Amino acid sequence: MDSKGASLYAASASVDVNPSTEEDPLVDGPLISADALHSVIRREFQTIPTPCPAVLLSFLHVVYMVVSVYLAVACVLGFGPGEVCESLSGNIGWDSVIVFGKVCMWVLVLLFGECVQHHHSRARSRGYLRFYRHTQKLKQLPFIIHSTGNVLVLVVVSAGLSKNVLIYMLLSVLGLELFVALPCLLIYTARVMRFNRERAVPDVSQEEHSHMHSNTRLPTETGFREGSSLDEVVEKQADLIEYLKQHNILLSKRLLNLTAQH
Repeated sequence: MDSKGASLYAASASVDVNPSTEEDPLVDGPLISADALHSVIRREFQTIPTPCPAVLLSFLHVVYMVVSVYLAVACVLGFGPGEVCESLSGNIGWDSVIVFGKVCMWVLVLLFGECVQHHHSRARSRGYLRFYRHTQKLKQLPFIIHSTGNVLVLVVVSAGLSKNVLIYMLLSVLGLELFVALPCLLIYTARVMRFNRERAVPDVSQEEHSHMHSNTRLPTETGFREGSSLDEVVEKQADLIEYLKQHNILLSKRLLNLTAQH
């Protein structure tokens, strides 16, 4: 009886294994090495290349301000060579040239904001959720400041002021805009450079490491800290869920591609 039962168990086991092997194509192929799996799961740190555009934009903003002051003093207020200014400007007033330059600066800030948003979204998809939240408002400030400056310039131009008062008001608005926008860009550049220099692991990996090596703290939800508000906790949880969802999809695609190669 024992030998007969054993033979029946072996036959049933062989019957169960064969269909599962046929149904799962991953079992038919060779086993993936541990090094290959580790290379798929582990990601190399990627720096955020936005400090250079931020520095370039700051430099262009300073140059634009210097040129605007020179044109206003030399050509509009008449403290410079009038013949040269008239021959260069033609039928367009120099105050209009300054306004056109302001619009060009706004377009550059808009392009810079799109570039920053693209690279920060990629950093968020790689798991750097805390860095994304900490720089979310800071990276939007230059565009908000320049847009507010455009509104003020439009108000000044449409107010019907005299030429001298108009140019003084324009320079005041542009100077205030530079005084507020330039520190924002410099602070943003410093934060991104520090992030690139630290080369930290993603937030999820940091949470796992802290939970593994913590013996005194009670286990808490991922992303929760004492003193955090409910909105902050919900925002962290939403970012974490979205990251894990995208990360799982990406890992599945990479594993399928790696299996097909082997």
